[in-house]
Amino acid sequence: MPLNIKEILKKKRLYLDGAMGSLLQNRIETIGPVPEALNLSQPELIKEIHQLYIDAGANIILSNTFGVNGYKLKDSGYTVEQLVTAGVKNVKALNPDYTALDVGPLGTLIGALGEVTFDEAVDYFKEIISAGDKAGADLIVIETMTDICEARAALIAAKAVSELPVIVSMTYEENKRTLTGSDALTVVNILEGLGADAIGINCSTGPDAMLPIIAELVRYASVPIMVEPNAGLPHMKGGKTVYDITIDQFTDYMVQIAEMGALILGGCCGTTPAYIEKMKGATKDLLLYQVTEKAFTAVSSSTKTIILGTDIHIIGECINPTTNPVLKASLRQGELSVVTQLATDQKKDGAHILDINLGLPDIDELMMMQEAVDTVSRLVDCPLQIDSSNPEVIEAVLRSYPGKAIINSVNGKKSSMAAIFPIAQKYGALVLGLTMDETGIPSLAADRFAIAGKIIKTAESYGISKKNILIDALVLTASAQQAEVRETIKTLEKLRAELGVPTVLGVSNISFGLPNRELLNRTFLAMALEAGLTTPIMNPSDREMMDTITAFRALWGFDGQCIAYANAYKDSSFGQAKSDLERTALGLKEIIEDGLTDQAAGATAMLLETREPLDIVNNEIVPALDAVGDAFETGECFLPHLIFAAETAQKAFEVIKETMTRDGQAQVAKGKIVLATVEGDVHDIGKNILKVILENYGYEILDLGKDVKAETIIQTIRAEDIKLVGLSALMTTTVKNMQKIIVAIKADCPATTIMVGGAVLNPEYAKTIGADYYGKDAREGASIAKRVFE
Repeated sequence: MPLNIKEILKKKRLYLDGAMGSLLQNRIETIGPVPEALNLSQPELIKEIHQLYIDAGANIILSNTFGVNGYKLKDSGYTVEQLVTAGVKNVKALNPDYTALDVGPLGTLIGALGEVTFDEAVDYFKEIISAGDKAGADLIVIETMTDICEARAALIAAKAVSELPVIVSMTYEENKRTLTGSDALTVVNILEGLGADAIGINCSTGPDAMLPIIAELVRYASVPIMVEPNAGLPHMKGGKTVYDITIDQFTDYMVQIAEMGALILGGCCGTTPAYIEKMKGATKDLLLYQVTEKAFTAVSSSTKTIILGTDIHIIGECINPTTNPVLKASLRQGELSVVTQLATDQKKDGAHILDINLGLPDIDELMMMQEAVDTVSRLVDCPLQIDSSNPEVIEAVLRSYPGKAIINSVNGKKSSMAAIFPIAQKYGALVLGLTMDETGIPSLAADRFAIAGKIIKTAESYGISKKNILIDALVLTASAQQAEVRETIKTLEKLRAELGVPTVLGVSNISFGLPNRELLNRTFLAMALEAGLTTPIMNPSDREMMDTITAFRALWGFDGQCIAYANAYKDSSFGQAKSDLERTALGLKEIIEDGLTDQAAGATAMLLETREPLDIVNNEIVPALDAVGDAFETGECFLPHLIFAAETAQKAFEVIKETMTRDGQAQVAKGKIVLATVEGDVHDIGKNILKVILENYGYEILDLGKDVKAETIIQTIRAEDIKLVGLSALMTTTVKNMQKIIVAIKADCPATTIMVGGAVLNPEYAKTIGADYYGKDAREGASIAKRVFE
């Protein structure tokens, strides 16, 4: 039988080991780009380190397989099965309490952000996990994930090929979000839905900066929490990498973390057996936190989570071809510009969630839905409601959607529930239940309420908690079924009083066939809100409907001290909110800021009819990138938005370059920059992101790739007269190589400026190893380039 880690943690706290790389550095001068190859070449050394942690009291020992995956091992001469099998067997030979397969990130962003598709990522992780399971691992630890999309891929892979328990651990930035912008609540909501047995935080900074994130994880998670901090931040001392948090300080923090509710404790970079031994001694007798079911209902995009039922949240209804002939025509032409415009418009108008329905009989709905969901997810942070009558379409979209979506919908028919609930359970989605069954929509509230109860009970038999269900009380037209208007209101009242689930209505259905529909819609909306409606499906550009919601929130107490109401109307002499009902065409700057890639070329071509290319670059493109960069700095947007804005700018640049070439004008180029990941390091996420940003600020980038020798970098500097070099290193074991490369560049090319970046670096550390600048992210890298060249 597979290990039941949740049951074990009800009785005792578990302890992971500490760093592998830090101990290897002290024993081997040159580890090489594949440290896991030591599983084969020096198994006794690897076992010696594992044994030190067992002796220190760790009862979960991680295999030395963190960097093993098919993407990283290309052209290495090693196979995944070879290194994983050796890594797991090296641990098992020592008979620890539990042998954990250690699964790290692929080393590149996936999906639209990177060069590996979601399905390719799943396949890479399946290969690792299958090998680990076959080799005899007791559990799987997926750790140091910086992107929730990749964490989802790894967890989906694990569930597909193994029955072992799975812990998934993310790493967070100083802004308390992952690299791609997920906060702790979002991580919990998505990973729990997919069936993670425990959720963790590891690496990141030291344990001190983790405390507020851990508090959020414990607050929202219904599964155990794992914590593996670094021993603080690294710096150089006597030519060696050391960390700034002592064993005693680390232990004090871990006591606090255990008391907060973490049940699995360990160490990451810089921690040694001494750290683990002292930590365990200080925490093993502390009172165990008892994990409880957290009963909130929440929907998530990759960067935003909305807890439903506690306030009024609007589902935007406009992406639906049955009510929009312009959208219908666009979809039939196979393009998504209307979808993207509707998505951004609804977000600006106040929608919290977007319903996406592309149900047309003469299009490839599956393909178009996948593309639409992928594109909309890039443009707006609103979570999505997937609206389709085809279960195959729903499953395909949910598989790669980087959040926790709502399925629209299921009803009380046995066939409907049998088709939808397995998909919802597999991918951790919310389900919108319609109060209708084989007999149709009941006239009476009591009968609709009974169907709601049946849906919830049946969902539970599929392993879907009540907290993952929303109920639609259903709106019938007042013109044809006037008596049912009251029954809908009564259904809402019963749902609020007796079930306490979030409630949904497609409000505008009430007025079909009658004049002055707007009056009926907003009046019915007010009635429904008072009766218990929490999640109306509506058009957020209907200002009168939005005004009704703003007023209701103020009167019902959702809007504390009526602050939102006062802010909405304080500048209006007529007591109506300001509105931009008359939409004008977006300018290029706004198109870039919104990431509307498919509109950039056309807008640029139009501008070129009346303006010079360099004027457009300097007064449209660069200010737009600066605006998005500023929003990134302040936390108003996150890495995906930064990248997609840059890609949109790239479309504009392509048109400008074509025009300048045709007209015989000089190309736009501010200077050449060399980028490289240093020798021994095969990670290039940060470097690739920086490349995209710099190119769109007008620099020519010479990307030398990863695992690059000093001689190659110096030869390129000389041949191309390079003024600025960017070096990247993600591993503590390769920072030594970065320092050697910097020394070589300074000796051979003293006029060249060097900037460095990577997870193991900080400003002080960068200065110690001789760099001129430290770039904490791609935005800072662009600022450094500006200072160097301008």
